[in-house]
Amino acid sequence: MSARNNNCAGYPGTPGTRMLTDLLLASLHHLLFFALIAMLVSESALLRGTVDAPVLQRLARLDAGYGMVAGLLLAVGLLRVFYGIKGADFYLHNPWFHAKLGCFVLAGLLSILPTIRFARWRKALHANPQFVPAAPEVASMARIVRFELALVAAILVFAAMMARYGGF
Repeated sequence: MSARNNNCAGYPGTPGTRMLTDLLLASLHHLLFFALIAMLVSESALLRGTVDAPVLQRLARLDAGYGMVAGLLLAVGLLRVFYGIKGADFYLHNPWFHAKLGCFVLAGLLSILPTIRFARWRKALHANPQFVPAAPEVASMARIVRFELALVAAILVFAAMMARYGGF
């Protein structure tokens, strides 16, 4: 194990314990990221067709799941920064990590718009069971979700760069 691996942000335990912790955090981080991608792809697919009552219900559930998974992903990511084998120094001084985090924050901020719109659509559906959102509104939400997916793709690229090229 290299000297860098022995300095694990002050994390107590044996090297084996630190390695297992790092493995579990990395695995959970990747699984959550795949779940986030699946939810965004599902939202994008649902926004391609007619958004009627059943689709609105699915969108609302997916959006709630997306928010939950994004929060968990951020929490696990922070645990990786401070308790992972590479240590906080690796991440906090890595420009690719900052680019990755910036894309994540931007995607999170963009996701607020669909969340608000889906809630309005559900409220309108409760008031009028025949409610169907206007096609231009649906198209606008689809574009936002697709842009979020593009940001997710950038996050994957930045993660690979971060792992391989460190601080340049």
